[in-house]
Amino acid sequence: MNIKSPEAFRTISEVSKDLSLPQHVLRFWETKFVQIKPIKRGGGRRYYRPEDIELLKGIKYLLYNDGYTIRGVQKVIKENGARKIISKSTQNNNFTLDQDDNRNAMQNNNQPQSIITESKRKKLMTVLNDLVDLKERLNKGD
Repeated sequence: MNIKSPEAFRTISEVSKDLSLPQHVLRFWETKFVQIKPIKRGGGRRYYRPEDIELLKGIKYLLYNDGYTIRGVQKVIKENGARKIISKSTQNNNFTLDQDDNRNAMQNNNQPQSIITESKRKKLMTVLNDLVDLKERLNKGD
């Protein structure tokens, strides 16, 4: 198997495999993040540039590790630019906003960031599961 150079374009299947994400998630993110612009060739095949892949890594990290929502990631990109996410994706995957970035974001919007820590996410999932169980019990009682 030939190994591509780091500058080579990648197909959606290669990117999907590298990021451990289903292809439909990558296509969905293209609709939510206008900064992701793979080149489309004949037959609609997508080819991702290295910059696209780095941005996808950053988006994935913010969504799955830092607990951002899609809207939260859109806000981060809007306020800090996609280049900041790309540059941070190459630096130890440390995507939490710097103190200055966080302060500026709070001053601009006077709204908290859309961040959920992993422990809070687990607690919320536990509550959600409990609510689903209760709903099922109530429906059985009808």
